[in-house]
Amino acid sequence: MDAFLAAARGGDFEALLRVLAPDVVVRPDAAATPAGVPAGTRGARAVASQAIAFARLAEQARPALVRGLPGFVSLKGGRPYAALAFTVHGDRITGFDVLYEPALLAGLA
Repeated sequence: MDAFLAAARGGDFEALLRVLAPDVVVRPDAAATPAGVPAGTRGARAVASQAIAFARLAEQARPALVRGLPGFVSLKGGRPYAALAFTVHGDRITGFDVLYEPALLAGLA
């Protein structure tokens, strides 16, 4: 998680590739699509590019358990704005959910 956040915050594409599994999948919830998160991004290069594009979410991110998984909550104006819940195998991120669902975020406050 720390390596992912540091790489996303710094726009370090190569560092993101080192922490992402080659077949990593991003699964946005229904509320994330209107926020501009593309549905079903797959593959380390595509996901790393997306993470850099959404680096603003990592700027105010705080580690958290999200739906029982390691992740982080991104804050905007001091309030939860988005959450990511990661699936990790070994030392690589194999997938993550991008969550903008208001009810979930309210519970993370």
